[in-house]
Amino acid sequence: MTILIGIFLGLLVGRPLLEQLKSPDLQAGIFLLGMISIGTCTVLYGLVSKPKTTELILLVGILTVYLLLFLRLGLPERSHLIEYSALCLSIHQALLERKRQGKKLAYVGFFAFAITSLIGLIDEMVQIFMPNRVFDMNDILFNCLAAFMAIASSMSIQYFRQKLK
Repeated sequence: MTILIGIFLGLLVGRPLLEQLKSPDLQAGIFLLGMISIGTCTVLYGLVSKPKTTELILLVGILTVYLLLFLRLGLPERSHLIEYSALCLSIHQALLERKRQGKKLAYVGFFAFAITSLIGLIDEMVQIFMPNRVFDMNDILFNCLAAFMAIASSMSIQYFRQKLK
């Protein structure tokens, strides 16, 4: 929920805040801090779950794909990649928790992707009514791509974890 609030709050304060922080070095520093935060969370999660060697190899491959994609993207697209990846994984974990509690849920990964994609669509549609914001179909597609990459990566790791047991 916090990630979702952050995404929609970004619609209101994102551009004015960016205008206040005109220095590209400061913007890059803030972005780097966000990446370090996400990376730290990923490493801590890995330490808690005690990944096996095969899982670590898969994780390095996934991180490499994300890194190469980051190098090709501009700052706004990078933030979408981080936001919608984190949102999709959070929704996926919430759905998995519901399933563990006995709720009959099938296709949890698909529903996490679909919910995240719907939120990305709503995020863009809200921008139609906001001054200085633009509806962009490419952003919707990019939000969906970020959600797909995150859920596919997560489910691949889960799949290999189960195979290695």
